[in-house]
Amino acid sequence: MDSNFSFQIYSSVHNLPSNWDTLAINNIFLSKDYLNLLEISAPKNMTCHFIGLFIDSELVGIALSQFINLSDVSSFGERDNCIKTKIRNIAFKNLSSNVLVIGNNMLTGQNGYSFSKKLPYQEGLLLLNKVAIELGNEFNKKKSKVHLTIFKDISETEIQHYNIPEFKSYFQFTTQPNMIFHIRDSWNTFDNYIESISKKYRDQYKRARKKADGISKRKLSLEEIKLYNTRIHELYMDVAKNAPFNTFYLPENHFTFFKKSLKDKFLFYGYFIDDHLIGFNTLIKNGDDIDTYFLGYDEKCQREKMLYLNMLYDMIGYSINKGFSQIIFARTALEIKSSVGAKAVTMYGLMKHSNPFINFFISKAFNYFEPKLEWQERNPFK
Repeated sequence: MDSNFSFQIYSSVHNLPSNWDTLAINNIFLSKDYLNLLEISAPKNMTCHFIGLFIDSELVGIALSQFINLSDVSSFGERDNCIKTKIRNIAFKNLSSNVLVIGNNMLTGQNGYSFSKKLPYQEGLLLLNKVAIELGNEFNKKKSKVHLTIFKDISETEIQHYNIPEFKSYFQFTTQPNMIFHIRDSWNTFDNYIESISKKYRDQYKRARKKADGISKRKLSLEEIKLYNTRIHELYMDVAKNAPFNTFYLPENHFTFFKKSLKDKFLFYGYFIDDHLIGFNTLIKNGDDIDTYFLGYDEKCQREKMLYLNMLYDMIGYSINKGFSQIIFARTALEIKSSVGAKAVTMYGLMKHSNPFINFFISKAFNYFEPKLEWQERNPFK
């Protein structure tokens, strides 16, 4: 690597270079505003660092890392109380509880770094590998030994750049795909979308809307989010604890901070029966994209009212009406998301265990802990 290349690790957004945001112009999730939010409202078991990459003294790359202590979380959720889950939790806590992620573990997609044209891609990756080693050494000194280092959510085109000796000891893996909904140029209104789907899926839409009778939906202001804060957290935890895998839980005031900081770029929708909050979803405007963020709901209402499916239709309607180009629906609930028209996009990751012996067997261990997900892809369009 050219000696002109260097990196700087920052533990506070306050210390970032003044021109940081010029490299975050295409991704809100690398902007100072968003990173500041992470600093003040990240989950308790997560420590964030912000990385500047330089040629001489010129900032040419920015990145995010997250150190996650999984021993603070029941990682495999409360839904599956079987022997395998218990074995997985014990193995995780003893062998893989401290994870260093180069990227953002709270989102789906490549939101971990951005390079200017002056920084060759592979040079940027070599620097980030050095950053991972440096951070590993720092955490080791604090008696928080890094077990796993992960480069997260790499696209099909980007993964080729990692084919260099420095990443040879990393295990390449795929998990659940990112579900992305592309908005066609011919759709000017939500009705155009409904017209483009087949009768079977129009019937699904009508059935969902009929079931949702009696539910009112409204966009919540900062004051209203504060007012419903306890109930919001309760609904979020109801969903989170039933997830098959968790690496963190959001703190109770997380959404308040988001609305306060991101203002109109952060949308919070509450779903009510009478004046009782039964569910919510959140969206973040990211340039031409809409990213779905966290949601929550009352499980009984969700089943009776097809609430989750109705939320998906609402997100699609909003995004079409406001002229966005795509919705990042992220992972989980793959089949229902594909039933409304989202397409699966494969994402890759790279992982390395700090113990060379365990690292040698990491592919076998990964396949045991992460069984292949069976799901049926749908195509709702005519």
